[in-house]
Amino acid sequence: MPENSGDQFPIMAWIGVPESETTVERFKELKESGININFSVYSSLEAVEKALEVARQTGVKLMPACPELSMDTENAVKRLMNHPALAGYHLRDEPGADDFSMLGEWVRKIQAIDSRHPCYINLFPNYAGQEVLIGKEGVLAPGEDPYAKHVEMFLAEVPVQFISFDHYPVVEENGMRSLRPGWYKNLEIIAEASRTSSKPFWAFALAIAHKPYPIPTVAELRLQMFSNLAYGAQALQYFTYWHPGDDTPWDFHDSPINLDGSRTVVYDRIQEVNREIHSLSHLFLGAELLSVWHTGSQIPEGTRPIDQLPAEIRRLDTGDGGAVVSLLKNGERHYLVVVNRDFQSPMSLSAVTEKKVKRVLKDGTMASAREFPAVEMVGPGDMVIFTWGK
Repeated sequence: MPENSGDQFPIMAWIGVPESETTVERFKELKESGININFSVYSSLEAVEKALEVARQTGVKLMPACPELSMDTENAVKRLMNHPALAGYHLRDEPGADDFSMLGEWVRKIQAIDSRHPCYINLFPNYAGQEVLIGKEGVLAPGEDPYAKHVEMFLAEVPVQFISFDHYPVVEENGMRSLRPGWYKNLEIIAEASRTSSKPFWAFALAIAHKPYPIPTVAELRLQMFSNLAYGAQALQYFTYWHPGDDTPWDFHDSPINLDGSRTVVYDRIQEVNREIHSLSHLFLGAELLSVWHTGSQIPEGTRPIDQLPAEIRRLDTGDGGAVVSLLKNGERHYLVVVNRDFQSPMSLSAVTEKKVKRVLKDGTMASAREFPAVEMVGPGDMVIFTWGK
């Protein structure tokens, strides 16, 4: 994990402040949005060094990419590794399985020089094609999931310090928004790989509209980020912060920061969600996922219904709605996180708890769980957190 600023939860801008806008003012604006790690592609090592100095002045870390990291790896790493604003080295986005061997060599080369800063490689989502997931020569056993195989092959060949993956679940067709059916299965596979490998995982929310993805609402951003946290994510990312440019076929629009540098309403929305996340950093940062379940009449593919709640929670009812319900442990405290899986409608929640159980509020403070109504409404994509312990 990269060294973080204070006790804030790590949140990264994917395509953050661009090289041409490397100023203290722009990095302060980034930090004010609640983002504390910036990924940008730079034209040279010198441009990275300039950005590191600007980032240092504003309390932001940098996860840079530049040509020298691949062309002159040893020299580049030695020049960057001792800078206090360095978060790590951004190597590749969404590699196919056929690239794993080369990436493994690259990571080992960097780690031989700098073992303190992680190498960043981001994996495909589970809706990528099978050939790219397992490679031209890859073979699946009967019934084997190609995405689980992809993650297994990656971790076997590439000694990264953490797992990162993207999956953008909210899609729009003919004005109707819905969730991709495989999103939670993707989270299940990544969370299991994180557990078995003892490597933390990083996850995304989509912050820029493009086909077939709509302009994100606060509820949609909450659902993505809170579900990621419920599954144990140890860093969060937004794709994208700055508009990536018009020279793509994706029809990008309404990123938090437009191509001309102006803010959109999405900036305010990610700022609101990030403020909530940072207030709960003490809960989620360093948390261990013990169990995760789903409620509702239809359980998402690859997930499981609640079998046995902890004794401190006598009863939990989400009515007709569906929720992610996860049990986390952080230090000597346990947390039961309940996320409304519906990003368009509220969900009724009824819980009966032991007397010692408290509720964690959005500002990070706690109150007795028995102070709350017997039945309450949880907003679209929002969460409720129960806690007990020392």
